[in-house]
Amino acid sequence: MGVMSEPCAASNGDQNTDVKTESNSLSSGVADHVKELANNAYQAYTAGQFDTCLQYLGHLQELNKDDYKISLNKAVAEFYKNGQTLTDTLRQTLNLLKNQVHSTVEEMDGLDDVENSMLYYNQAIILYHLRQYTEAISIGEKLYQFIEPFEEKFAQALCFLLVDLYLLTYQPEKALLLLAVLEKMISQGSNKNGKSNEAYKDAANQKADAGGLVEATKSKIHQCKVRAYVQMKSLKACKREIKSVMNTAGNSAPSLFLKSNFEYLRGNYRKAVKLLNSANITDHPGFLSTGECIRCMFWNNLGCIHFAMGKHNLGIFYFKKALQENDAACVQLAGTSTDQGKKFSGRPMSTLLTNKRYELLHNCGIQLLHIGRPLAAFECLMEAVQVYHSNPRLWLRLAECCIAANKGTSEQETRGLPSKKGIVQSILGQGYHQKIVLASQSMQNTVYNDGQSSAIPVASMEFAAICLRNALLLLPEDQQETKKDNGLRNFNQSSSGETSNENTEACSGKPHEGDKFLVPGPPSSPLRKEELDNLRCSILAGSAYVALALGDNLMALNHAENLLQQTKLSGSLKFLGHLYAAESLISLDRISDAITHLNPENITDVFLGVSSNEQDQGSDRGESEQMENSGKQILQCYPNSVSSACAMMLFNLGSAYCLRSEYDKARKCLHQAASMVNPKEIPPEGILLAVYLELQNGNTQLALQIIKRNQLLPSLKALSSDVKKKSVFQSIQTVQPPPFNTVQRK
Repeated sequence: MGVMSEPCAASNGDQNTDVKTESNSLSSGVADHVKELANNAYQAYTAGQFDTCLQYLGHLQELNKDDYKISLNKAVAEFYKNGQTLTDTLRQTLNLLKNQVHSTVEEMDGLDDVENSMLYYNQAIILYHLRQYTEAISIGEKLYQFIEPFEEKFAQALCFLLVDLYLLTYQPEKALLLLAVLEKMISQGSNKNGKSNEAYKDAANQKADAGGLVEATKSKIHQCKVRAYVQMKSLKACKREIKSVMNTAGNSAPSLFLKSNFEYLRGNYRKAVKLLNSANITDHPGFLSTGECIRCMFWNNLGCIHFAMGKHNLGIFYFKKALQENDAACVQLAGTSTDQGKKFSGRPMSTLLTNKRYELLHNCGIQLLHIGRPLAAFECLMEAVQVYHSNPRLWLRLAECCIAANKGTSEQETRGLPSKKGIVQSILGQGYHQKIVLASQSMQNTVYNDGQSSAIPVASMEFAAICLRNALLLLPEDQQETKKDNGLRNFNQSSSGETSNENTEACSGKPHEGDKFLVPGPPSSPLRKEELDNLRCSILAGSAYVALALGDNLMALNHAENLLQQTKLSGSLKFLGHLYAAESLISLDRISDAITHLNPENITDVFLGVSSNEQDQGSDRGESEQMENSGKQILQCYPNSVSSACAMMLFNLGSAYCLRSEYDKARKCLHQAASMVNPKEIPPEGILLAVYLELQNGNTQLALQIIKRNQLLPSLKALSSDVKKKSVFQSIQTVQPPPFNTVQRK
């Protein structure tokens, strides 16, 4: 868990290097005096005697007032003297020094500029802790181009910083390349990398520690490799590195967290929980010294594992525990801050990375959406989206919260059965004057506030339309164009290697060579090619549904046709696309075009995902089988079979024929549809269509009997279907179409 302290260790190197380079162009006597002061300052610094160090640096500055490097060393020493709490002051000093030397990292074009490397490196460290990862990577990569003249300790610190940044921004391939460089650097020894480390060689007592430092560095390299392979879902390579981590780090909390993450990816959830429980988190130094709240990680990881097991109530319990731990840590950190004018000062710099509230709220929102509590999920995700506003998947989740809140999906439908909602709302009067009031089967926008702007975040269908528009705009037009993330961060990838942050797509596949990240999705992993295609289809389906609910039939038709044009379209979404297109066309009085979409031959399958003949070809084939053996249950939705889907198409086709007064054709469709499904699976809209057809034939008593029994009579041989598009509310991925509301039309 030394990732947070690594930048500070690098600052030690900054101090040493800068002080040592001050004696180059002075006369012999003065040079000896300067060298002695520099060595004394360094010895005091390494001993933690920062007051003494600052005194020596003050004497040095009197001898050479124009050397900005002494000012840099003083700023670093002052920073450590105050317990690394003056982040704002150090940041301002670095900016002033950068202006003083009239140099920027972009202007580095040769070895002559390398002397400013310590200044740039310290800036990258601060940007890292402020979570400005893209800017930090830009500086780090520029410095890496001139790594040869750097002494070994500084070169290693730079490489480890870049590795951390690459992992935080989901670039594991780049991280692995740098880790290979680090391994080569260690094996070749310190003399191979530029300047000889005279200061370290002169100290004989440090030689005894060299072996321990090398082993610690190797252990850290193995841990970083595991984190990279976990991101790549490369389980075979990950398994090899896990063994190395356990051999070098033992049963420490970081190694056990990493191994638990590995078992989680393999689908061995019980083993993952056992490994987490075996980690002795009480021995952890605490977030004030490391910047990591390990108790928060522990509860979050348990929540992720139980989510993957389908135990959503337990999952939300653990996520709430993680939020409580996180809030307690933040309260404690707020108590340490004294200067309200400096938002980053008053607490150790490493603790700037402690707060994981928005990642946890994201997890809670996804979990609550699966439980069936869309309004609570909406509140969590609305808070998270204020930070992760560039995540198209998160905007889709918000839209799904709005849809679910306005169209409650019954337990029947989530189990693959039609709703058991009755067709009679109430009975008025008695005897001859008795009237039957039929229940409306159309969707109601229950959370809509009249007169309120749709831009105000309320779980309404109007706000769902805005969310889906945002999601669609965040997807790239050219799917071959790769995008870089500006500030990806993931609770999963802190130094202890926690489990995946959003497990909704935890098993999306293993990237192989040539697999590029297309769209960032913080706080979860970026969208790969297949995930991007699936997401685009889900957004288009949701957009068509919401447009229909809001009465915007032209927009609904546009979204539905766009959905049907997608090359990688799952069977369930293709089914929805035809239904949505048909309903919008009927509302536009284009019945003939709608009938084309309602052809049952359009339905070949109702599979929820894209056919998996494009399974990832990575080094590991085992992940899909591992997850199959995990026991995780996939929620069903209605219709859950091709026959049910075809029957629904026929119900809707019968409704369309009724609009053209072609009642014989409507009866044939109803008869055929009813013969394809179990009588108990005929939706209430089918019953209403049967009632409508009997009324058209003048069979009032028969229509009343159908209403009274709420089922088709045997003599009708399974009549059914005004199917007002009873939908598939997929467990989060698909949305529920509104029913046709066409029975009264002529």
